[in-house]
Amino acid sequence: MLKESNRRISTILAFALLPLSGFATDIYIPSLPSMGADMHISSIQVQLTLTLFLISYGTSQLFLGSILDSYGRYKFSLAALIVFILSSVVIAITHNIYLIYAMRIIHGITVAMIVVAKRAYFVDVYQGDELKNYLSMFTIIWSAGPIVAPFIGGYFQSTLGWQSNFYFLAAIALVIAILEIIYSGETLKKPTVFHLKTIAGLYAEMIKTTTFSLGILMLSFAYSMVIMYNMTGPFIVEHHFNFTPVVAGYCSLILGFAWMVGGFIGKALISRPFFSKLSVNIALQLLFVLMMIVSINFITNIYAMVLFAFLIHVGAGFTYNNYFTYCLSRFPKNAGMSGGLTGGMVYVILSLLTYVVVSIIPAKDELNLSYSYLVFILLSGVVMFVLFRMNRQQSVKQVYA
Repeated sequence: MLKESNRRISTILAFALLPLSGFATDIYIPSLPSMGADMHISSIQVQLTLTLFLISYGTSQLFLGSILDSYGRYKFSLAALIVFILSSVVIAITHNIYLIYAMRIIHGITVAMIVVAKRAYFVDVYQGDELKNYLSMFTIIWSAGPIVAPFIGGYFQSTLGWQSNFYFLAAIALVIAILEIIYSGETLKKPTVFHLKTIAGLYAEMIKTTTFSLGILMLSFAYSMVIMYNMTGPFIVEHHFNFTPVVAGYCSLILGFAWMVGGFIGKALISRPFFSKLSVNIALQLLFVLMMIVSINFITNIYAMVLFAFLIHVGAGFTYNNYFTYCLSRFPKNAGMSGGLTGGMVYVILSLLTYVVVSIIPAKDELNLSYSYLVFILLSGVVMFVLFRMNRQQSVKQVYA
């Protein structure tokens, strides 16, 4: 069990592990073109390493929360850290893409276990206002991974090669694992009985709730814009514009900041009418992407691409911030399970969706990137319209009831 004297250090370690998912996905983004060239494989094949991670990370979250509630957090998260270290080293020393695929699937499972366990840690250890204060920091700290990781990865790629990214992940995880052994411990005091049938029934009820399922789609479309750039941006920056991986890292850093800005705007406008502010947001995104498509006929450079992508990513962050709260509020009595289902389904849907889109609209230039953005924005508009109609019909029924 966690010693009271170690609680502060253990809390710092828990926060340090929250951005691990962002680091695992984004640190090697500037290295995607170099990985493909080094192993003599296509861009689609190397992009699949990201897709497989997202699928395994998403699906794992669907059931890991229930397991950790029944059997404890500490030993599972520590074991996952050790497996993550080993799989990172295997990726760094091999040139077999299929072995890398397998290790990336393991990455997804282990990172999901670590992140879910550390989220539960705060609920176990803290209460009241102190708990609310820590939970409010989750999004900000999680955002640090996608923002900082590509920036660091760009320098690693330029100086030490793509393998250094995975050695770095292994080294960071090793340091934290050692500190976890010294300072952390089990925090689950009252394990729950694992009833698979009951859990499955609750998940089925949530998915059958149309507004909840459509909300998950909105989250998937919003985050797909970010993942789409992560999969295609480095190829455009390095191959089309002929810049270095460091520049690709800077571009990802700027767009990661855009996502955070969108989240802060969403938080600032939390009291405004939900559907009106989301409708304006999607309309602005549509305007920006159309301007991006038209502007390519007159100007085509990295600055224009990043400017329009920045504006679109701010809108995506705004959508995600609002709809994540929207989905969790659907089932207040099962907030933990609904949060796990929401996060898991979003990653599964967006991983499949982005891979299909990038296969149809390959990473060639900023025009193809704008078409990819347009696909997700139009899909968001359709789902938003359906949700608006459903909410309006429900309001009419309540008036006449």
